[in-house]
Amino acid sequence: MSDNRTEIARSFIEGLPHCNALGMSLETIGEGEAEILMPYAEKLIGDPETGVIHGGAVSALMDTCAGAAVMSHPDAGVATATLDLRIDYMRAARPGATITAHAICYHMTRAVAFVRVSANDGSSDVPVAAATGAFAVEHGS
Repeated sequence: MSDNRTEIARSFIEGLPHCNALGMSLETIGEGEAEILMPYAEKLIGDPETGVIHGGAVSALMDTCAGAAVMSHPDAGVATATLDLRIDYMRAARPGATITAHAICYHMTRAVAFVRVSANDGSSDVPVAAATGAFAVEHGS
């Protein structure tokens, strides 16, 4: 993959307002893989009694990371959009922990990319959530 494609993907992800609002930071990207961190923040809490992060924030992290992996794939087009993202939530993230999403674009057709993504908080071998997704790939004219 060219450094140019990587930089375009990085600039796009880092410029998304929801990424900034959720505190996401792109750690690695390239060759169909991406890793994005989302630090713990009180504004993301879904259960005030336990301090657990809302599943919607985890979902946004995983979707964004999956899209970044697609954008960085060597056969990626000029744009991508989520067609389907199935997320299995396995446990609550540990309050206070940074959540890390890691995505791999494992298959690319002319029009659709297929991705696996997991979210972890470093406190267990069991991920917080795991997902599979399909993303539209637009190649432009």
